[in-house]
Amino acid sequence: MLNIPLASVDAVARPVLAIGTDYPPDTLLPTHVHRRAQFLYGMSGLMEVQTQDGSWVIPPGSGVWIPAGKPHQVLMRGVSTRSLYIEPAQPVRDTSQCQALVVSPLLHHLLLATAHVPALYETHGRDGHLIQLVLHELRSAPSLALFAPLPNDPRLAELCRNFLRQPRIDTSAESWASALHCSARTFSRLFRQQTGLSFGTWRQQACLMAAVTRLAAGASVTRVALELGYDSPSAFSSMFHRQLGAPPSVYLATLDQCGPGHAVV
Repeated sequence: MLNIPLASVDAVARPVLAIGTDYPPDTLLPTHVHRRAQFLYGMSGLMEVQTQDGSWVIPPGSGVWIPAGKPHQVLMRGVSTRSLYIEPAQPVRDTSQCQALVVSPLLHHLLLATAHVPALYETHGRDGHLIQLVLHELRSAPSLALFAPLPNDPRLAELCRNFLRQPRIDTSAESWASALHCSARTFSRLFRQQTGLSFGTWRQQACLMAAVTRLAAGASVTRVALELGYDSPSAFSSMFHRQLGAPPSVYLATLDQCGPGHAVV
């Protein structure tokens, strides 16, 4: 099914619905929720996903798992999508949080094929077997480290949200501890308790998400490195390579040349 609203088929008695949608550049889907779980795959462009748990950047050739009933907002930057809407009773991903997932070449082609599956497909026919194979691949898809969890503590969450708007790698834990009127040791303990990450790891993840977004929009490596507070473009490139498996120029070129389903990780 292509470019049809979920509401028109949501009540169909099938475990999975597959819908492909093309979005104009910079389309914002305000905070909303689905009765079904959703796997949202961006074949092109970039998706920025926000929930109360945190923020994700989903590069081309990757997707995001959104559990049933999870409020989420998505900014589509020139994205053509394939979405699976999955009944909550279906065992797919054992998590209550969103996850960025790597889409293999096989899963990519399976998702393309689902665009031709009608809402009321034959569960024991070809379309039903195709859906079951997609779910099998989705269960084993590895996660992609482009996530910055948000804490529950309101004062710390405000600092995190402000940082996500303007991330800089040279922001110190001491400055945040001072803003919260606590010692550096207390802050470090609080931050890990609230997010599951050290401040340094979380700060790097936030900068990496911003880097992927800005590079995909056409900014140069030098400009991105300086805007994010790195000492040099080489220091930034080293971090990027270490986290995503390739330097920035190669990472983006690979996405352009290989197309969806071939992301470098």
